[in-house]
Amino acid sequence: MEFKFKPIPASFKIDQKIKQSNYLINGNLVPWTGEFSSVYSTISSKENYEPTLLGHIPSLGKDQAIEALDSACKAFDKGKGIWPTMKVIDRIKAMENFVEDMKGKRDEIVKLLMWEIGKNHNDSKKEFDRTVDYIYDTIEAYKQIDRGSANFQKNSGINAHIRRGPLGVVLCLGPYNYPLNETFCLLIPALIMGNTVIFKPAKHGVLLISPLMEAFQKHFPPGVVNILFGRGRTLATPIMESGKINVLALIGHSSSANALQESHPKKNRLRLVLGLEAKNPAIILPDADLDLTIKECLNGALSFNGQRCTALKIIYVHEDIKNDFLSRFSDQVDKLKFGNPWESDVNLTPLPEPNKPNYINELINDAKSKGAKIMNQKGGETSENYVYPAVLYPVSKEMNVYKDEQFGPVVPIISFNDINEPLDDMAESNYGQQVSIFGKNTSTLAPLIDTLVNLVCRVNINSSCQRGPDIYPFTGRKDSAFSTLSVHDALRSFSIRTFVASKDNDENNKIIKNLLGSEDSNFISTDYIL
Repeated sequence: MEFKFKPIPASFKIDQKIKQSNYLINGNLVPWTGEFSSVYSTISSKENYEPTLLGHIPSLGKDQAIEALDSACKAFDKGKGIWPTMKVIDRIKAMENFVEDMKGKRDEIVKLLMWEIGKNHNDSKKEFDRTVDYIYDTIEAYKQIDRGSANFQKNSGINAHIRRGPLGVVLCLGPYNYPLNETFCLLIPALIMGNTVIFKPAKHGVLLISPLMEAFQKHFPPGVVNILFGRGRTLATPIMESGKINVLALIGHSSSANALQESHPKKNRLRLVLGLEAKNPAIILPDADLDLTIKECLNGALSFNGQRCTALKIIYVHEDIKNDFLSRFSDQVDKLKFGNPWESDVNLTPLPEPNKPNYINELINDAKSKGAKIMNQKGGETSENYVYPAVLYPVSKEMNVYKDEQFGPVVPIISFNDINEPLDDMAESNYGQQVSIFGKNTSTLAPLIDTLVNLVCRVNINSSCQRGPDIYPFTGRKDSAFSTLSVHDALRSFSIRTFVASKDNDENNKIIKNLLGSEDSNFISTDYIL
């Protein structure tokens, strides 16, 4: 695979290495004097290829992990802490101040998104802006929840004041493919609901947290946000083994989630908020509009090189249109432009994981050895940090690319005659996040939809799988998710309904009235947040 090096525009050059020399514990940016890990980009800054050193992060260990845990527990203070007992409006104000500071770091974070994970310039800007919008949407959703709680209810002679309260201490572990957006979809709702958090950034996309360290320190009380750097298992395992974590919030692989869950000694006390892997299929019916279908499948399978849990990871196409689809789709794949993230009109960019090209080639070679062919001319062409997308057909169940979530530029395709074939495969699959169906005949689509909604959690009609808009539910069945992540649902995932009750009599009613009038309680309040 030929890739002609082009001079890097000055605005995108890495002129200065980032040395993240501290970590955040108990409201202090603690200097680290131990070992550091080097952070490299697979993007070369030289004509002769070599990875680019971006900076260094602390290699923290068990002692620092327990220090962060103690800090978070102290800040929650068995529910007595400043943050969990704070007025809702004051937590909202803290979050608003944080996001204002965050917006001033846009250019720096966008640049790091490009270098650390290879996301193109437009998508990097979108990730930042979408994250800011998500925070504002979360604030507004929390206001709506609180407005609905600004009252007393009466039933069977009992007055009740019902609100949502925090769960306790949250361990937050985000993914590398959306190290800002997806991570903050865990972090922000957990925080605003009054929980305290231990947060470890993803392995790839770790340095982009550096510009935000002071903002986290400045706008949240000591111990509410604790940020660690280092290996996930080294830090997360002792934290979980303590039994003091109330919520495990993770976006990643089910194997990691299972291992961490197993290390917790009191699983009945542990709430899980998990976004996990998926094998989202596209099902292309004989009457599908092929122009639209190819466009959507192209974007769905290969946007950000297919490194999305919401990507189309297997395509089922009806025998009647198989040849036409394969030919036209393969041609379109070969037209996709590969280059560095800042280059114009780039669709495909370097893979952030150094070993990913080898893994992709292993999938391709395994499929070829079991009868699949590469249908596009450029498929499988390899450079130091990329494998050009391979369209594989015919794919069978014995192939690893059928069984595994490839999370990269490989598009496996299966043909079918009977619609029950893809439906049976989906029913037997370990995953159940989304599906895309392409067709026009409503009498065919209707029963198909009615079945698919019981196999996955989102059915996309004539469009690729996706997460947004963030107000819609984002979850999955089986090994694809646990709990629901979206603006409204995430606030509920990181909280619990709790209430104050009193018998409806003169003495109790007088006490309640006095509590409301004095405003001594942050919980008992009927203030309406505008």
